[in-house]
Amino acid sequence: MRSKLFVPGSRTELFPKALASAADALSFDLEDAVPEERKAEARQSVRAALQAAEFATSPKQMIVRINARGTPHFAADLAAVALPRLDLLNLPKVESADDVLATIAELEPLERAAGLPRPIGLLVNIESPRGLRRAAEIACAHPRVAGLQLGFADLFEPLGIDRSDPETVRSIQLAVRLAAGEAGIWAFDAAFGAIKDPEGFRAEALGARRLGFLGKSCIHPNQIAIANEIFRPSDEEIAFAQRVLAAAETAARQGAGAFTVDGRMIDRPFLMRAHVVAAIARQLNPVA
Repeated sequence: MRSKLFVPGSRTELFPKALASAADALSFDLEDAVPEERKAEARQSVRAALQAAEFATSPKQMIVRINARGTPHFAADLAAVALPRLDLLNLPKVESADDVLATIAELEPLERAAGLPRPIGLLVNIESPRGLRRAAEIACAHPRVAGLQLGFADLFEPLGIDRSDPETVRSIQLAVRLAAGEAGIWAFDAAFGAIKDPEGFRAEALGARRLGFLGKSCIHPNQIAIANEIFRPSDEEIAFAQRVLAAAETAARQGAGAFTVDGRMIDRPFLMRAHVVAAIARQLNPVA
């Protein structure tokens, strides 16, 4: 999931365009992008889309960002989107492990009633000082938590923190990536609001890539190609991973623990990374 395109749930005219885009995932938004008076309408539009044949057959990941716990819309959102086609439920403004566990407790009976073949994963937003402080606790709250996602607008704007300061952005990215790493899950980078600043988007995405983020949120189609390019393993990375995996098989047959590839000592952490890169390569190119 290199790129995830936000789609306002109230903008049904954008649904077919989003589906035809090059984004790896679609994130239907029932929260900030939808005016209060259109929340119910958006909820039903997204539910209908998740039940439509064209979305059922799409290889894209389907995600819905619902309204936060404690809002009047949370329960209705949850009930509307607990459907077989939903891959990830995006939870905004999470500030504790209890928030995660309470959501799962409400989600489980809805999944049983809908006859879902598998549990819906959770993509949890870290977008407040308290949520950031508890990010590792949140990430480790439950096996359903698939990833953490940064939300810079909610985190920075109320505090008057300058989003354009790359050192500040990088420090928060690193904190969230390490929190996700403690749980063995992935981290996903925040949206970048300046849609007419592709170089700014690219620079922030490159920083996230260097920190091991899985991909970046996109709020406009012109950001998708950049995210797909940056978060794809390079040909050199893929080739190196394949050499590592081949050497690991030889080492295993010989009873060796550590071994070298291209003059570099390889042990368990490098082998784990090689497996990840090879898996991503297979997803991007199934014949690889």
